[in-house]
Amino acid sequence: MEPVIQVKNLSKSFVIPHQRHDSLVEYLSHPSRIFKPSGEKFTVLKDIDLDVYPGDFLGIMGRNGSGKSTLLKILAGIYSPTSGSVKVKGKMVPFLELGVGFNSELSGRENVFLNGIILGLSRSFLQEKYNEIVAFAELEKFMDMPLKNYSSGMQVRLAFSIAIMADADIYILDEVLAVGDIEFQKKCFNIFREYKKRKKTIILVTHSSASVRDFCNRAVFLKDGRLHFYDSIDGVIKAYEVG
Repeated sequence: MEPVIQVKNLSKSFVIPHQRHDSLVEYLSHPSRIFKPSGEKFTVLKDIDLDVYPGDFLGIMGRNGSGKSTLLKILAGIYSPTSGSVKVKGKMVPFLELGVGFNSELSGRENVFLNGIILGLSRSFLQEKYNEIVAFAELEKFMDMPLKNYSSGMQVRLAFSIAIMADADIYILDEVLAVGDIEFQKKCFNIFREYKKRKKTIILVTHSSASVRDFCNRAVFLKDGRLHFYDSIDGVIKAYEVG
């Protein structure tokens, strides 16, 4: 079976700029001096190799700062790797920064169409699914209100409800099982159970051992920017809990 995601020797570094104390007076006093921006290189991911196969529900666990979100953003094409390669086969929908593209001055109704089109959904499809989106988000009374008057939780629920309408081969999820209150989370769990039943390929970043046990057929542990593989999901969870 061919993998739908192939990550080979991937590394990602960022440059953290140093604070500059050069003043305009210093520059004018030494016009021949070349002022170059300086910074410190910080490597977030190191030599990552990972194959994800059709129908996998892969859990990625790791402490805060281990590089989990950076890895997902590279898979989603938001970041480019510093070195190495990523190959993705099939349509991917990232549940990462939910609500990117929302306009706070527009109403919830208008943002359904704005955000949905950004996700590649047609206006006619969004019109057909509009009532379903609103009902899932539980925001029927608020759709004509400007988004700037929504709470952060309301905005995330609306964004999530739009995103689940996008049919894809691969879904990448960054802690989205923590969206909303307990009742809304139950609905999220049901959505992902349905994805799993339909053999969708899913990558889930989470701190929840219970979610990994309930959903995942494979799991890996990310520590200090490196992937660690274990023989079982319980092995990954134990490594995560030990740290």
